[in-house]
Amino acid sequence: MTSQKSNLVRGGLFVSAAVAIALAATMLQVPAQANEAVTLPPPAADTPAGDAATETAILAGGCFWGMQAVFEHVSGVKRVVSGYSGGSVDDPSYEQVTTGATGHAEAVEIVFDPKEVSYGKLLQVYFSVAHNPTQLNYQGPDRGTQYRSAIFFTNEAQQKVAKAYVDQLTAAKSFDDPIVTEIAPLSAFYAAEDYHQDYYFIHPESMYIQYHDVPKVENLEKFFPDLWRSDPARLVEASAS
Repeated sequence: MTSQKSNLVRGGLFVSAAVAIALAATMLQVPAQANEAVTLPPPAADTPAGDAATETAILAGGCFWGMQAVFEHVSGVKRVVSGYSGGSVDDPSYEQVTTGATGHAEAVEIVFDPKEVSYGKLLQVYFSVAHNPTQLNYQGPDRGTQYRSAIFFTNEAQQKVAKAYVDQLTAAKSFDDPIVTEIAPLSAFYAAEDYHQDYYFIHPESMYIQYHDVPKVENLEKFFPDLWRSDPARLVEASAS
């Protein structure tokens, strides 16, 4: 099942006035909680800083456009790449993933300095403002397993922190509905096509970006002022440096 977004505004496509109106009507029908943030406690258990210069986190939670933009604004994050993970096809294309047949989820690869921001802190941002972890196989208007909530851990420490945090939030009844986030080992991460990278910054006028993703970035600044960076670690700039 494909989403309204993938059919109408993916890749910067222009749409007719009639289609734009239809898309606006669809967006207005999305439940308010799709763009709301929640106040959550930090993880009681977290990974130690260690000596590594950088570590990598792979997180999925709906469209990767917004996820990428949120984490690019987190201090300590060095690079964020939009891509695909959790499926059975090597190096899939967006057209393959959007059918839902490959089993991949739209995900982001986050390279971060563990001495500046911990894995647990990234999960706190992930569950608080980056997406809604109670929506099973959808986020807002986007429907399908490719938009599922998922944490793909890269080592045992990340697995323990992720599971412990979900258990902590569940015990605290932090959400009205059950958390449906999948916690699974990372098998592979494939970078998405170039036109998906930094889409938030390249297409700020997009109706989808304005309605669904700008509030997430604004909520990051509001809820996590200690983590906020006004100079986002944009992928294009990171690649050029």
